[in-house]
Amino acid sequence: MNDPRSIYARRVERLAGATVPLFAGNRVGLEKEGLRVSAGGQLAATPHPAALGAALTHPYITTDFSEALLELITPALASAEEALGFLADLHAHVHQHLDDELLWATSMPCVLEGGRRIPLARYGCSNAARMKTVYRRGLGNRYGRTMQVIAGIHYNFSFGEGFWDRLQAIEGERGDPRAFRDRMQMGMLRNLQRIGWLVPYLFGASPAICASFVQGQETDLEYFDDTTLYYPHATSLRMGDIGYQNQQEEGTGIKASYDSLAEYVRTLTWAIETPCPEYQRIGVKVGDRYEQLNANVLQIENEYYSTVRPKQLTEWMERPTLALARRGIRYVELRSPDIDVFEPTGTSLAQLHFMELLMLHCVLAESPLIDAAERRAIDTNLVLTAHRGREPGLTLVRAGRETRLRDWAEELLDRFAALALLLDGGEDGPRAASLRAQREKVADADATPSARVLAEMRAHGEGFFAFAQRMSNAHRAYFQQRRPSAAHQALFERLARDSHQQQRALEAGEEESFDDFLARYFAQGREEGRSS
Repeated sequence: MNDPRSIYARRVERLAGATVPLFAGNRVGLEKEGLRVSAGGQLAATPHPAALGAALTHPYITTDFSEALLELITPALASAEEALGFLADLHAHVHQHLDDELLWATSMPCVLEGGRRIPLARYGCSNAARMKTVYRRGLGNRYGRTMQVIAGIHYNFSFGEGFWDRLQAIEGERGDPRAFRDRMQMGMLRNLQRIGWLVPYLFGASPAICASFVQGQETDLEYFDDTTLYYPHATSLRMGDIGYQNQQEEGTGIKASYDSLAEYVRTLTWAIETPCPEYQRIGVKVGDRYEQLNANVLQIENEYYSTVRPKQLTEWMERPTLALARRGIRYVELRSPDIDVFEPTGTSLAQLHFMELLMLHCVLAESPLIDAAERRAIDTNLVLTAHRGREPGLTLVRAGRETRLRDWAEELLDRFAALALLLDGGEDGPRAASLRAQREKVADADATPSARVLAEMRAHGEGFFAFAQRMSNAHRAYFQQRRPSAAHQALFERLARDSHQQQRALEAGEEESFDDFLARYFAQGREEGRSS
């Protein structure tokens, strides 16, 4: 093809000329974690509220690492407005059943009594429930429990059939639609990593942490006050090197390949099946208790920490890599956004509209494979932005050369303008408004959430704990005045009842030993692998 314009410009132009709705089939989903804490700000020691349903089987209200770490999940919905509304109703419903407890308003926790006091999530006595708890015990043994109660927002996005059909026609490809979509989405994931630093810069809200979080370890963090550590220009310490990671450089981690979906599945499968000497020293079944699911580099796929993941819906107890290999990529998960402490739901409509622009840009932009040098640059850029993103004149590595973060960000936002027009369907829609708000943050770092957090703390003469507790109380008051829609209230009450019944049915109908259950789970796909 002898088109002198860039591939990106050609794709944008031809999408703009489409005569059919391109984005009607797009879907947005949200996952939001939040710690339950006492009125005094201590980690809740109470069980997951029974009135919310069974965490094992409820589709929208569950727990993450700890019994105190709630996870609220929306279905895949047709718009950012619907997704945010559903998430707000979930919050309102949860607050009806928290008694005097709070949902912690920030990503970073205040674990004042140490990791040993953090309770693992409990899901009942079925084999599936036991597997989930053992997996979490393994995470605690491998990385420490404190790291596991860091909370965030996961943004899930998929394009509809009309978009993919049009893009495949633009590319002149007549092959298998699934193969085309998988290839394009893996390129999208690579681009989300390349410019992933933009998310903590624009939306990072964790520039400071409780001193208790580091558990007495040596760091170069500075003291904001006697109780609080920070970096003066940090955006997201959650996404920095004090957060949860798989430490490849220490010989216990992995960097999954994003060259293709097959390579991604292959590298994760290798990690799940390859013993790790350090984890072997922990032991697997010690006495009668499982300390981890196995002693391999990863226990299961979910242990792999990355800012982005390709995802496919799984059948009950189906391994995620098998779901991807069998049915391809259903949606893309972006895991880097912090909880926005200034929003009761932890995110805003403006942020969700910007995420749509980010997703569209990353699927349309050229996306060569990532080599070792670029992989190092991606990792370095993310940590630099997390620790020093608001520092005047900060430079990142781009195509082997240093470039100012501000210049790179301005160039990206300029490119997003045409995409806002596409998604809004006209001038001055909500994506264009969001884009203006992000431009302001690039022009003035004091407008970023991370800068606003520090400004609030200074204005009120408070450390991180006092700030987070004050905001948590404000959000509690907000949701106590809000009620879910009648339809959502009825849905949540029905799902709570149904989830308890489903859990009881699982427990009553089970005869297989846990050892056999685990062996069968990890044996999934072996016959398929031999026949392929």
